[in-house]
Amino acid sequence: MAVTKKDVKYIAELARLKFNEEEIESFTKDLNEILTYMEKLNELDTENVEPLSHPVEGYNAFREDAVKPSVSTEEALKNAPAKDESFFKVPKVIGGE
Repeated sequence: MAVTKKDVKYIAELARLKFNEEEIESFTKDLNEILTYMEKLNELDTENVEPLSHPVEGYNAFREDAVKPSVSTEEALKNAPAKDESFFKVPKVIGGE
């Protein structure tokens, strides 16, 4: 399947791009070269190749979620410069004076 000038103009319109005639000629030539190169894939024997859901094999690098003891509220607030009951007290950053 060859790409025509009309195709390039349509793609440019969809992408909201403006090209002059020289650029359209260049893109038409470039896209046709890309498609010609991709046609080489049809020469490969893929009969016994299973389809992939993603080209890169992935694995879960994260640890399992496990409930573990954490720092107590008192311990966390021990060195806080300002606190209010069981919360850190910070300067107001939203709103006016």
